[in-house]
Amino acid sequence: NILYALAATTVTWLFTAIGAAAVFIYKKADAQSSRLLLGFAAGVMISASFWSLLSPAVERARLGGMTAPWLIATAGFLSGAGFMYAMDCLSGYLRRKRHSSEKQGSRASLMVLSITLHNIPEGLAVGVAFGALGASFDAEALTGATVLALGIAVQNFPEGAAVSLPLRREGISRPKSFLIGQASGMVEPVAGVIGAAAVSAVSSLLPFALSFAAGAMIVVAVHELIPECESDGSRSPYLGTMGIVLGFSLMMLLDVALG
Repeated sequence: NILYALAATTVTWLFTAIGAAAVFIYKKADAQSSRLLLGFAAGVMISASFWSLLSPAVERARLGGMTAPWLIATAGFLSGAGFMYAMDCLSGYLRRKRHSSEKQGSRASLMVLSITLHNIPEGLAVGVAFGALGASFDAEALTGATVLALGIAVQNFPEGAAVSLPLRREGISRPKSFLIGQASGMVEPVAGVIGAAAVSAVSSLLPFALSFAAGAMIVVAVHELIPECESDGSRSPYLGTMGIVLGFSLMMLLDVALG
């Protein structure tokens, strides 16, 4: 299961690299396309948080005979949100520490740091899903884990572009912008292996771990992606919103139809 998690998170990282490769095609970031893609990513993450993480967490806690499954899911969800808040505070601290907003690439560096940090719970989510296969390696669980990995891979594509294109706009060369953009997704295989190993070793952690990943992903979507996709809405004000709706619908369709 750890090897499956490693393979799946390697695919999600490759999608980040494919998105980062957009820097070789576009001379500068297209604000409207970025809004649509970021909205799509937010929709995928919100949908995956429920259909692929929270709902299975409650169900597995119930089947495992755990007391108050809803309480376990709530505690995990709040813990995941708190984890992302701590990561955000760390990001802000590092930014204040450098206090170099006038330097070339500083704003882009903050975007790199932010996306890299929130790739950690995404990798954990995929790792936990594959680690959950454990002793009960059934087709439904495998399908759910695969769909989750696919959803995260899809939303990693615009994230890779969201890193490399602003770096290029700051004057950084295309090859270097690409390398930094794809590197922001390298934490996912590491986090995926850790998540799968932890759940495989202690199966009782699974409901909490799934809910933890859901809380972290909701914070990322609501706090970072949605405000970004709704910014500068004077032109096509519903573009970001439509991206959210499309992303949510696609993830729901894949999860419900295949799961």
